[in-house]
Amino acid sequence: MEKAKVYFTKEITPESVVRVFKALNKELPGKVAVKVHSGEEGNQNYLRPQFLESIVNCVNGTIVECNTAYDGARDTTEKHKKLMDKHEWSKYYTVDIMDGEGPDVVLEIPNGKVINKNYVGKNLKNYDSMLVVSHFKGHPMGGYGGALKQLSIGVASSKGKRFIHCVGKENGTYEEMFQVDQLKFLEAMADSASSVVNYFKDNIAYINIMCNMSVDCDCCKVAEDPCMKDIGILASTDPVAIDQACIDLVVNSNDPGRDHLLERINSRHGTHTIDAATDLGIGTKEYDLIEV
Repeated sequence: MEKAKVYFTKEITPESVVRVFKALNKELPGKVAVKVHSGEEGNQNYLRPQFLESIVNCVNGTIVECNTAYDGARDTTEKHKKLMDKHEWSKYYTVDIMDGEGPDVVLEIPNGKVINKNYVGKNLKNYDSMLVVSHFKGHPMGGYGGALKQLSIGVASSKGKRFIHCVGKENGTYEEMFQVDQLKFLEAMADSASSVVNYFKDNIAYINIMCNMSVDCDCCKVAEDPCMKDIGILASTDPVAIDQACIDLVVNSNDPGRDHLLERINSRHGTHTIDAATDLGIGTKEYDLIEV
């Protein structure tokens, strides 16, 4: 596989998001889903809707999200819509909770490492393209959150999230979600990510924003404050390469908070998701970082 191109800028502004995306020279045809993280109620680190206004307008996109599989402000469609209002996503954009109404769509994963299907909201079928906008940071279970997590846990329906967490067990319990083999969980994330990549084929692109980098995810209502300085914005058509580039930028940083973030990533074997996604053929860890 050829080296992937990952475009990068140190400038973190709404205009810079558009600039790195345009560097891809990538047309996203038809109706475009812009996958974001709505931010759990109480979380201080998530990307604010105003920051993404320029890029959403650039692709004429619809903001999409999915309900969670755990208690909180996003575990039902009614509560999630209220949070989208409170966080002002609905003020700026058309918002679609893709699994707001059933039944789920099943995406097959014939070559999956641990799961052979992925449950996603039926509204995924309404979109021709997807722009995956990820806030790169740590994660309590996955080690880190980036493009691959947005593709997997992020796009999965509430049922699908539980299915991934329970590494393919139907009707797994809430407790079982957090008592599984860690490497198998990470491989299930890679499997489900691959199903979304294969669904959209060439009509998908990725933006990772390396700011407010806490060891905790935007799904945490009580998250640690960011532990290192902002790094920049990346864009690619390769979800493996963009996540690997973010990891490398953290590793190569001389920021004093770097070790704290890396401890979270490494203690959860976070980069195993990247390795598994590479094995599944949805991207490469070899890339050229091109500053724009």
